[in-house]
Amino acid sequence: MKIIVDAMGGDLAPLAPVKGALMAHERYGADIILAGRTEDILRAMEQCGCKDLPKGVEIANATEVVEICDDPATAFKHKKDSSLTVGLTMLRNGEADGFVSAGSTGALLAGATLVVKRVRGLRRAALAPTIPTAKGKAVLIDCGANAECTVEYLLQFAYLGSYYAQKVLGVEHPRVGLLNIGAEESKGDTLRRETYQKLKEAGEAGHLNFTGNIEAKEAMLGECDVIVADGYSGNIMLKSIEGTGKLLSIKLKEMLMHSAGTKLAALLLKGQLGDFKKMLDANEVGGTALLGISKPVVKAHGSASEVGFCNAVRQAMEVARSGIIGDIEQNIDKMRIEQKAE
Repeated sequence: MKIIVDAMGGDLAPLAPVKGALMAHERYGADIILAGRTEDILRAMEQCGCKDLPKGVEIANATEVVEICDDPATAFKHKKDSSLTVGLTMLRNGEADGFVSAGSTGALLAGATLVVKRVRGLRRAALAPTIPTAKGKAVLIDCGANAECTVEYLLQFAYLGSYYAQKVLGVEHPRVGLLNIGAEESKGDTLRRETYQKLKEAGEAGHLNFTGNIEAKEAMLGECDVIVADGYSGNIMLKSIEGTGKLLSIKLKEMLMHSAGTKLAALLLKGQLGDFKKMLDANEVGGTALLGISKPVVKAHGSASEVGFCNAVRQAMEVARSGIIGDIEQNIDKMRIEQKAE
């Protein structure tokens, strides 16, 4: 299994991506291609204690870097020798099994769509992070790639999320819920009501395990395995979860450091507190799968550490092994809404 890592993408590049890629190579046996400026990558490798390239690790030289200030829609075109463009082109050409980047989300989305291409028949690719719930995990799709959606987009997101939960997370019959302001069928705007009907039809046909509308609070309690949303609403939910997690961590630390008694309690709960911290740590998840692209692409968090990159490589390997893209291609006809002739 060979994974391309954008060594120049992310706040902590190139050290974090290089170190994380080397960790993944050692832990999971992944062959690695580091895309980026050769001299910067070799310098980062020296900082990791590697004087020579390990067997199974190679460098694809790219002289340019897509910066956050660059226009996401055109950056990969204007910077044709960027680590992002070089890496995605190699993926398209079949030189690797997956691609990982912590660079600009917009540029990655545009590059993956135009260079690697979407699965034929899919209207849009979607970001599908895994979020923690009271009962385990859930897939939130979309969370920022498509702020404005149609009924067909949301229907396709439901299928993409369901296949991901089934193939990658191992959920046998993923429960699909439509994020809304209430559980009743009549709730929400026109988009949500029309989407509900299409998801209901898919459920009745046995194509999806659609459980109906779901409010954000119920979703966090684990009442569904796939949360379907437009990118605008999904991103607000995701950022709210991240902010709430940080708030809880801060307040919990303040409470446990309050007195000698609470410090003793913290010592006794050290293991459980570590598990709690891991559950809220984005680095432990690895990244967000970009579903709908014809090859595995994973977006790592912009501030991902080496642990985050290591887990993002693992995630890309899991997506590549899962066969999810083949399932999407075989079932694309179920996801289409026929346009009525006027």
